[in-house]
Amino acid sequence: MEIKHVCILGAGTLGSRIGFQAALSGYWVKIYDIKEESFIISQKMISKIAKGLFAAETYSKDDIAAALNRLTYTLNDEEAVSDADIISESVTEDLALKQQVWSRMGQIAPEKTIFTTNTSYLLPSSLASFTGRPARFCAFHFHDVFYSKIVDIMPHPETDADLIPILDEFGKRLNQVPVFVKKENHGYLFNAMLLSFLGAAGKLLVNEVATIEDIDKSWMVNFHVPMGPFAILDSIGLDTAWHVTHQLPDANSKAFAALLKTYVDAGKLGEKSGEGFYRY
Repeated sequence: MEIKHVCILGAGTLGSRIGFQAALSGYWVKIYDIKEESFIISQKMISKIAKGLFAAETYSKDDIAAALNRLTYTLNDEEAVSDADIISESVTEDLALKQQVWSRMGQIAPEKTIFTTNTSYLLPSSLASFTGRPARFCAFHFHDVFYSKIVDIMPHPETDADLIPILDEFGKRLNQVPVFVKKENHGYLFNAMLLSFLGAAGKLLVNEVATIEDIDKSWMVNFHVPMGPFAILDSIGLDTAWHVTHQLPDANSKAFAALLKTYVDAGKLGEKSGEGFYRY
């Protein structure tokens, strides 16, 4: 199967980045969302990324212009999936919502379509049956796309094995490094490790052991890296972090989720809103 047409469900931070990278890689891309204002934010984000890629001489102005010509937005889900060879879903990390979305996609997408979820923490087996085509469903999880270029391929027990090489090649065409997760695991590989790291930082904060800034500085200086755990959370999005953390059963995670919720309720979602643990 040759992939030519890509549908992105969700015009948020990651959906927009995946969509733009797919367009840069020569694919025709439709980004679907339920809110038109999401498209304005997405376009601003993509414009900023494009300027950075041009400044770094990664792509020429002609490359970027051609990519933007291959990328369109739509509020109509049937139009979004009408010719989709593959769907990449990046909607809010909420199980019931994702199940509802995939039920709809199973009803309206062409038979040829490969269904993939970009869920950060949920298992594909919790979503696949809602499509009515579980064999066509697989987790295909991106990270930053332009900086952290790993893509996780994580099938569920009913995933058609023939999809794996197709997704592997597609990931490489998107300038990513595919890694294969042999069996379902919450958080794949990197996120599973990252969750422990961020959880430890959250425990230090809610127990008032140190400030946000000092916890970050301790990590940054020791490992010679530009970001600490709370800056990383800002880049992920505090709403996404809350959706994952509040589902964890231990007391420390619950306490940290409660703290994250105060930021989310105040509209402080991290980089994408201009303020989270830090201001941007």
